[in-house]
Amino acid sequence: MSQTITVGISDLNVVRAPDVLVTYALGSCVGICLYDASTKVAGLSHIMLPSSKQAPTSVNQPFKFADTAVELLIRKMESLGGRRALLKAKIAGGAQMFSGMSNSTIANIGQRNVAAVKMELIRQKIPILAEDTGKNYGRTLFLTAEDGMMRIKSANKGEWVW
Repeated sequence: MSQTITVGISDLNVVRAPDVLVTYALGSCVGICLYDASTKVAGLSHIMLPSSKQAPTSVNQPFKFADTAVELLIRKMESLGGRRALLKAKIAGGAQMFSGMSNSTIANIGQRNVAAVKMELIRQKIPILAEDTGKNYGRTLFLTAEDGMMRIKSANKGEWVW
């Protein structure tokens, strides 16, 4: 029987099949799904900001940032038997949730998060197989360890699978 494990904001976790990971409230945040099909190890990170270098107190919150969370997620997957060379990625989120704000740094945080996640995945040599990013609505993301499927739900837009 499978369990559904919740990943909070600025958090990450890993599971083996048949378990499922879920994260809620992906607005400008980005959900990073990593999957090793050979071992059926899945990992999910819910990052909030692009770079730990912009926050001097970030040492205590490495899961919050794209540049630190991806490496930690990979390591945690390796501890469950996942193999770095076989990892594939799917990403979701990065919406423009603050379009009415005049501060462009805050207004485009979703775009910056997506760009930072993509750069980190490129740096780690992990291909992105699917993405559902941008737009202006929140998402809930499910990652199934059995097959690596990423399922997205949105209150206003329905549900779809990648």
